[in-house]
Amino acid sequence: MRSLVASTSVVLMVMGTAGCGDDASPREPVDAESVCTGTVSAPPQDAKDYDPALFEAGSAHTNSWFPMRPGTRFFYRGSSLDEGERLHHTVDIIVTDLTKVVDGVRNVVVWERDYTAGDLVEAELALFTTDKHQNVWHMGEYPEEYEEGEFVAAPAWVHGFADACAGITIPGDPQLGSPDYAEGWAPPPIGWADRGRVFRTKQKTCVPAGCYKGVVVIEEFENGLPDAFQDKHYAPGLGVVRVGWRGSNDESKEVLELVRVTQLDASQLARVRKQALELEERALTRSKDVWAKTEPSG
Repeated sequence: MRSLVASTSVVLMVMGTAGCGDDASPREPVDAESVCTGTVSAPPQDAKDYDPALFEAGSAHTNSWFPMRPGTRFFYRGSSLDEGERLHHTVDIIVTDLTKVVDGVRNVVVWERDYTAGDLVEAELALFTTDKHQNVWHMGEYPEEYEEGEFVAAPAWVHGFADACAGITIPGDPQLGSPDYAEGWAPPPIGWADRGRVFRTKQKTCVPAGCYKGVVVIEEFENGLPDAFQDKHYAPGLGVVRVGWRGSNDESKEVLELVRVTQLDASQLARVRKQALELEERALTRSKDVWAKTEPSG
């Protein structure tokens, strides 16, 4: 199942220096998969989809459809198919006040938890940053997966480690007809190969949290999996408010709706920071080849 924030994923407003290549167009996000592709063993170092010039140290950038601020908490409710059975689940996402530097670029750390029938099935730290053209980049994630309360796997990927590459979650100026783009890439066994494309703009949608206009819909897919799309609805000034599916090959048929969004106070945010750092502490031993090699969050 695609993460709601990751490939989608939900935060921004950081910058720094990074990279591997020539400058990218702010209106037509360059194709990360042209370099970071499943058909080659590793991306070359001169990747043209990622450039340190895109990130300006000391400046904060925001994306109108991805304007998350530390302390914002999103609660979603929905369902998906698992071996033919539709299971109801909830997703709890919090934008922490932690940041993590990856390849010289400072990222916001997002903490996501997914529950099925009240049981935690996945906990995740996801990394996002925004370039000077307001394109939101997904730089990596550390997910912990559980079955019947027991830890089973942590398929982490981070830009610059084990041949993984960052990708764009949502462009700064999403326009119909613009090229599709890589949302990141990591080779097997991770197998992260999601792509994004602007599917609709200027939409209106209503969910339990409210009704929203000017919504942009990004369709996510994989080139090797035809006729399977996950649609993420981004409301201006807020973020993802709805997730849907299309296509005969979408096995999960996941649907999610934003139920409520709140702002944590200082003491609540401090508790979230502590819990997110506890998850990162586990990552240091469970993801020794990836997460343990990154700079500590702080």
